[in-house]
Amino acid sequence: MITISLIKADIGSFPGHTRAPQKLIDKCKEYLEEVKGQLIVDYYVTRCGDDIQLLMTHTKGVDNEEIHALAWSVFERAANIAIEDKLYGAGQDLLADAFSGNIRGLGPGCAEMEFEEREAESIIAFMCDKTDPAAFNLPLFKIFADPFNTPGLVIDKKLTQGFVFEVHDLMAGKKISLKTPEEMYELLALIGNRDRYAIKRIYRKDGLLAAVVSTEKLSLIAGEYVGKDDPVALVRCQGGLPAVGEVLEPFAFPQLVAGWMRGSHWGPLMPVSEKDANPSRFDGPPRVIALGFQLRHGKLLGPVDMFADVAFDRARALANEIADYIRMHGPFQPHRLSEEQMEYTTLPHVLEKLSSRFAPIE
Repeated sequence: MITISLIKADIGSFPGHTRAPQKLIDKCKEYLEEVKGQLIVDYYVTRCGDDIQLLMTHTKGVDNEEIHALAWSVFERAANIAIEDKLYGAGQDLLADAFSGNIRGLGPGCAEMEFEEREAESIIAFMCDKTDPAAFNLPLFKIFADPFNTPGLVIDKKLTQGFVFEVHDLMAGKKISLKTPEEMYELLALIGNRDRYAIKRIYRKDGLLAAVVSTEKLSLIAGEYVGKDDPVALVRCQGGLPAVGEVLEPFAFPQLVAGWMRGSHWGPLMPVSEKDANPSRFDGPPRVIALGFQLRHGKLLGPVDMFADVAFDRARALANEIADYIRMHGPFQPHRLSEEQMEYTTLPHVLEKLSSRFAPIE
């Protein structure tokens, strides 16, 4: 069995929320190289905007204390450098003072999957910046439940059985599993509410794990706004699962997602290459990168920068048009998030100042 762990954190960037510096990425690589061939089989380090991503393969299983302690240590050591360099938001996502056995609930986002390596194991790692976990709801639904996106659901006998979606209620701390196609409408009733529900895992009905998403919400951990969650996802492809092209297809539509400036606005999710994952305009627009790997006995072959392709130029152009239009709304909804979503931002402090001045309407 092989395990893939994708763990991310914002530990410092410049200027502002734009990008994690190469210096921090190189340090993270240096730290992981020390344990390669011992604790981990292989690794790849990158960034999406101001978030650093650690992609590691190992044989320890999911939620392993040694692996999570390693990720925490790497982030903590790199954050100390960020503090020395006075980077913006240095150590921002490290919400605990010390590691306590599992990285979940301490700030960093985490997506992990354990499986028997197939004869040809193709995997795509998706990484977002300036948005929240539910940003993956729509594309994952289209990949694994929409035959207009994924013709394999109709013509591949291994896919026609359908999939099981594990959905998390992020507010209540509960989960539910729903089958497609038979429970498709019930599934949409939940995941269409992106304020509350997020897809966590997807299985083929015979139990094969197909996808996993980080669903940690920083505001619910910290009790206040400390940056967007910037989720990551791992999706297995081919060989009885959706093809690489079917997995990428939903991102040709720059859907509106929550996040962007101060984590308080709706904006288009723009598919970009690694080198263009530098949110700038209004601290955005929100970005997503996709890195393709082939697995060989736990070793990572790749990556291929999947969105560094002219086929996504129109998606990027449309995202810019959407950004132009929705920015004209300024501080008005629907550009600004709903009051419920603004609960953990700085807005409540402003409203509190006005509370004593409200009078009954006569």
